[in-house]
Amino acid sequence: MPAASATAADPAPASSAGFHHPWGAETIRQIPLQGAVNVRDIGGYRTYTGGQVRQGLVYRSDALSKLTPADVTAVSGLGLTKVVDFRIPMELQYEGADKLPPGLSPTSRPVSDLGLYGTLVGAISSGDPVKQEQMLGGGRAEAYMRDIYRTFVTSPENRAQFAATLREIADGGQGPLLYHCTSGKDRTGWVSYVLLRALAVPESSAERDYLASNTFRAAYDAQLRAGLKQSGRMQNPDLLIPLQEVRQDYLASATARLEADYGSFYGYLTDGLGLDLRTLARLQKKMVR
Repeated sequence: MPAASATAADPAPASSAGFHHPWGAETIRQIPLQGAVNVRDIGGYRTYTGGQVRQGLVYRSDALSKLTPADVTAVSGLGLTKVVDFRIPMELQYEGADKLPPGLSPTSRPVSDLGLYGTLVGAISSGDPVKQEQMLGGGRAEAYMRDIYRTFVTSPENRAQFAATLREIADGGQGPLLYHCTSGKDRTGWVSYVLLRALAVPESSAERDYLASNTFRAAYDAQLRAGLKQSGRMQNPDLLIPLQEVRQDYLASATARLEADYGSFYGYLTDGLGLDLRTLARLQKKMVR
């Protein structure tokens, strides 16, 4: 979600709760950083087959453009060999490029936001509460988010970007990989959900991983809204909440479209993303122990 571009606020300090964040019966492994709040290892989940997703191979995150020197050192310790950036050029322009350890350059793999970023930047910078209400109020922000999620399934360009990332993860020669967007919750949340389900992680666990962005982002997003109100740029910053949150309803928009277009989740993997059985088997072999 691009609201972060509208304020100079830096991400809130990472929670002192530490590396492991309890969530249901399983543990979500957050990487606590100062300049990014939604960085996690996707490993640790149990699968239907009795296995467990390996840790230390795939990470999901929000933008890495505000990392401190200490954060960069911490990221260096993850041993990453590839960083995939799903942000569009306008997001890079406003947010800045990733700050990464020496020798590591991000791979740009933009996934469309249907113009949301530009629309939101314009609405906030206008400082016009009537315009902001007309654009985001009355359920319009929620409808925009549902439309964006549907394009994760319907857009050939978006599918190609997700598929390329999943193929790289399946490659046995590919070392630890991190992918991210701006907030690490929508484009990143979708590909994480797809990856976990492809690994035979129960749908309920994949959904919990998706919804956990609300927990990790809550303090920073509230700080951002307060800053917009204090600066006078928004009289009602709560208009942003539907754009800042992940919701079951948004995920359901994508999965319903998936079932309508491809008949099943497996159909989306094979026909929508073009992942053949050999690639899916390699993904299992590499990622599940």
